[in-house]
Amino acid sequence: MLKLFLPNEQVRSVLEIQPERLKQKGIKAIITDLDNTLVAWDRPDATPELLIWFQKMREAGIKVLIVSNNNQKRVSTFSTPLDLPFIFEARKPMGRAFRKAIKLLNVRKEETVVIGDQLLTDVFGGNRSGIYTILVIPIAATDGFWTRINRKIERRLMTFFQRKGMIQWEERN
Repeated sequence: MLKLFLPNEQVRSVLEIQPERLKQKGIKAIITDLDNTLVAWDRPDATPELLIWFQKMREAGIKVLIVSNNNQKRVSTFSTPLDLPFIFEARKPMGRAFRKAIKLLNVRKEETVVIGDQLLTDVFGGNRSGIYTILVIPIAATDGFWTRINRKIERRLMTFFQRKGMIQWEERN
């Protein structure tokens, strides 16, 4: 059961994820979280570096779709100017949003990766759905109310995984 909370990979930032490496793994699509994965939870738009990352993915033919537990206004405000499809109020880690994302992207789950900053929502939901998962370090040191509760549980899981040598983890400074 605990293995469902363990990501397949971990990186410091989405910007470290290169399209060439994804393509070598047969990945054609990315399901990504928004808040504290792509941008800080209180930042309304993409950074210049993130815009370049999205462009690299597009040029490589890798589709990107945002799946967020946040509300429609937040997710739409970020995604619409970038012409990115999205699912809001996803209720991650429930599998429905992941299945919907796979269908919208028109790919198989084996051709997809889930990227996120939370074990309890992104990694657990992706793993339960049979999708390759990549955990990123949260961009901001602060979180919204519900995420702060999740982080307390996550810290216990992270400590356990670290002691067992199953994961390396860093906090943002």
